[in-house]
Amino acid sequence: MTKPKTVALYLRCSTDDQTIENQRRELTAVAERHGWQIVKTFTDEGISGAKGRDKRPGYDALCKGIMRKEFDMVASWAVDRLGRSLKELVLLLSDMKDKGVNLYLHQQGLDTSTEFGRMMFHQIALFADFERSMIVARVKAGINRAKDEPRSAYRLERLREGKIKQLKFGRPTNMTTAKGHKAREMLGNGIGIGKIARELGVGSGTIQKIKDAMRAA
Repeated sequence: MTKPKTVALYLRCSTDDQTIENQRRELTAVAERHGWQIVKTFTDEGISGAKGRDKRPGYDALCKGIMRKEFDMVASWAVDRLGRSLKELVLLLSDMKDKGVNLYLHQQGLDTSTEFGRMMFHQIALFADFERSMIVARVKAGINRAKDEPRSAYRLERLREGKIKQLKFGRPTNMTTAKGHKAREMLGNGIGIGKIARELGVGSGTIQKIKDAMRAA
């Protein structure tokens, strides 16, 4: 006889007034129809799917079981039970694929052990790559726009007074508000940029930016 496929159920509901029992009943019926053997059940009750793995103990235990290949397949009610992040879902599917663990999603009718299911997996991966590239493009565009945007005289004045922080790009600086006040005071007294930078323990480029802002204001 063929050895039955071992399956782990993952059940989740977002609020305390919801229940996972309907999910359990439906998935148990599916397992019986397919001749699957349920060997593990992981649950997260009253926990949002937007939370990360560290905030969902049932999901965390599921991921560990996948890495140890404790079962052949994971069955869940719907894709949103696993999580709300497309990136996280693709990472999960990637780990499952590497370990030879398949996924069954009841509402979507997805079974990655079938040819159609494998095709759907590749489509999800393509959308995830597109999402990542769009995020990177938006971040780069935002940085470039912030760099090119001219500062108003009012902003420069408040920047000089240390009431708002200057946008920072590149490596972080150890310049503090107190050091900024000291630098402006020393610049006002005619002390050189190099000497100020050494005394305050910051880069000379940082002092130059303060000097430029003072001059523009």
